[in-house]
Amino acid sequence: MRMEKMMVGLSLTLSAIVLGQKSPAKTNNLTPYSYQTFNCDNKGYFDASKYEKEEIDGVNKLLYKFNGVHFDTNPIFKLSSLEEIRKNKEQHLENLEKQYQEKKEELYSLKVINQPVWKKLYENAIQTFENEYELNKEEILAFSDPTTLKNSRFYETCRESIDAISSPDREKMFASWKAYTELKSKNNADPQGVMNRFNAKLSDPQSEDYALIDMIGLSFHNCANSSFRQKRDEEGNVYRDFDKIFTKLKKNCDEP
Repeated sequence: MRMEKMMVGLSLTLSAIVLGQKSPAKTNNLTPYSYQTFNCDNKGYFDASKYEKEEIDGVNKLLYKFNGVHFDTNPIFKLSSLEEIRKNKEQHLENLEKQYQEKKEELYSLKVINQPVWKKLYENAIQTFENEYELNKEEILAFSDPTTLKNSRFYETCRESIDAISSPDREKMFASWKAYTELKSKNNADPQGVMNRFNAKLSDPQSEDYALIDMIGLSFHNCANSSFRQKRDEEGNVYRDFDKIFTKLKKNCDEP
């Protein structure tokens, strides 16, 4: 009887030790992680039994580094800028290619969390990156030779703009330019002012160049760009999903 009591006591003691060890083991899986959002410093903990830090770093970069504009290019709004990009076309193409190769190496080597939401985000990021590169290259070439847009990746999406820009009939381009400007003027506080500036450019000896600036840099660009950008509401969801990875998350945000 005495021996049985000793065995029961020993069993209870061992159980208490085992239970006492299980609780800290779960806590020890929580690993601190800090990251910056657009106006906040964030600190929390992730479960190291579920995620690797490298995977979280990859998702973090997709959300806050590879989301938005990837390439440093100069938009063409003035005749002097148009002249410069024509004169230094090869230099602009080389600079774009250099940026592409450097950013591609980092983007394509990312490791992300193996869950559908993050795998889809990664696929979208790569597609956006490739499309933005192609769009920038096409614009650089088109400012010197508008007919190159006939082979555009975005032809099916932006057929109307491209056909007008690349047409040998300049009157067709001017008509499309006017229609685009009239549409744009309706969302302006001074629609008549927009049309007055258009008419002044149309009467200018360099009207064709003014037309190309607007039709390539605005009409075509906006059409193509919107075809591969992620919708804003979808973006908001993935940011919230990323925050949910962490426990005890604290945000220190600047005042807006």
